[in-house]
Amino acid sequence: MTKRFSRRSFGAGAFGAGALAAGIIGKSGASLAQATPKRGGTLVATWGGGEPQACYVPAGGGSSPTFSSSKLFERLGRRTMDGSFEGELAEAWKPAADFKSYAIRIRKGVKFHDGKDMTVDDVVYSIGEIWKKYGAAAALTDFAGVEAPDRDSVIVTFNKPVPEYFFSSLLCGIVNYIVPRHVYAGSDPVTNPANNSPIGTGPWKFKEWVRGSHFEYVRNDAYWRKDMPYMDRLIIRYVRDPAGRAAAMEAGDIHIGVFNPVAPPDIKRLTGTGKFVATSKGYEESVWSTSFEVNMRNPIFAKREVRQAMFFAVDRNLIAKTVYYGYARPGTSPIFSPNKQFFTADTFKTVFDPKKAAALLDAAGYPKQKDGKRFTLNLLAAGWFAENGKIGAIVKQGLEDVGVGINLTVPDRPTSIKRIYTDYDFDLAISNQANPSEPVPSTTQYYTSDGIKKGVPFRNASGFHTPEVDALVEKIKVETDPAKRKALVVEFQKITTLECANLPLVELESITVASTKVQNHSNDPNYLAASWYDIWLA
Repeated sequence: MTKRFSRRSFGAGAFGAGALAAGIIGKSGASLAQATPKRGGTLVATWGGGEPQACYVPAGGGSSPTFSSSKLFERLGRRTMDGSFEGELAEAWKPAADFKSYAIRIRKGVKFHDGKDMTVDDVVYSIGEIWKKYGAAAALTDFAGVEAPDRDSVIVTFNKPVPEYFFSSLLCGIVNYIVPRHVYAGSDPVTNPANNSPIGTGPWKFKEWVRGSHFEYVRNDAYWRKDMPYMDRLIIRYVRDPAGRAAAMEAGDIHIGVFNPVAPPDIKRLTGTGKFVATSKGYEESVWSTSFEVNMRNPIFAKREVRQAMFFAVDRNLIAKTVYYGYARPGTSPIFSPNKQFFTADTFKTVFDPKKAAALLDAAGYPKQKDGKRFTLNLLAAGWFAENGKIGAIVKQGLEDVGVGINLTVPDRPTSIKRIYTDYDFDLAISNQANPSEPVPSTTQYYTSDGIKKGVPFRNASGFHTPEVDALVEKIKVETDPAKRKALVVEFQKITTLECANLPLVELESITVASTKVQNHSNDPNYLAASWYDIWLA
């Protein structure tokens, strides 16, 4: 009989071509790592966005809180640069023969920043109460429960078979942290004060948050990775605009910036000094795109030919070259081209072809009227990235050239979210997505009926869904044979590219800019969300 102790169970309803294709530009011979690490010192980092609403947000909350919290908390697993999985707070995991449960062996000797041991109870609590309800709710639709049969392992059960790639990806989820049960149990995790001064198991311990300025973290002397981290302090500094970040880096006040911290012209200027390198490495598991969505609630889009025409009318190469200065490439599929696991190029292509777009609209029964217009649509360019408004102008021109009248608006972030995801107040929308290699649910939820969740951002706002796609995604969710599962994902791509309800206009090439003094960086496929335990200053 299995020995049980302090057991808590929770039931449930259950990484191309581009400007930096070679990876690094900058000082000749500059590298991302040197052989002998140097200890001590303070690293100052920034990112190409703003300050977070909280240091840690259980449901994710976007890239900003992920950047700040991932240095303090850790996950059960992590991805390596070659795309494989390895243990972090878990030593290993293994599926049952029917793939309806997984046994996880928990790492021993791990302590939280307050000195308390991390135990299986913390793992059970994190999976059942944090992941299921917040951070991984969309992925755990078939979750049945989690329990600790002994002091060294945890069993996660599901109502249906779960593919091993999916489960491993779940353990590596960017906000699927192991949090201290003794800090969060009995509270509302969303409003717990600890979210602003987190206690984790990571290489860095929270010291202070000077709002409007920076986070200061100090070395975790009790870190389970022996002799790590190398640095004494890590400062995450927030600078409002790209020009300010470039100036701070040039002055030596900031050592490294992730996720496009400076404007493209400044990348060339900074690397030209020989004091900085720029790399596109470290984003293989967080590829961003600028997406183009059609609202199926408008009867005009009932005909597939009309939807296809919208895409044939847009010059993706122009967007990549002018808006993103070449740090982007035309998008083709919901599965992005760096995804070695699932991407296929054998899909329906909507390359820039105004004549094709016009012919499709004619055939669909929408000829030009006396005023030169076939019909008029409302185009919303979401206001969370400045580039979206510029793309909106290019899309507007392309559609007007084929006879489609366009009313373009570029609302602020809150208004954009409300209009796209709550009110569905748009005909065409320019938005953004960031997807990992595992397609369920991060990618598939934009094309299925269960992805239509009014008021929930970054889901299926187009309203597109068919019984065929719904059934196909259900098969992808439970197929445990890797080859058969890949074939299903390929079929998913073929259907969705043909239907043209929501496709990427461009895939973005995210960039990290760092001083040549910074060593051993950009060595994780989602570097913004990595813990940075092994970074150091020469």
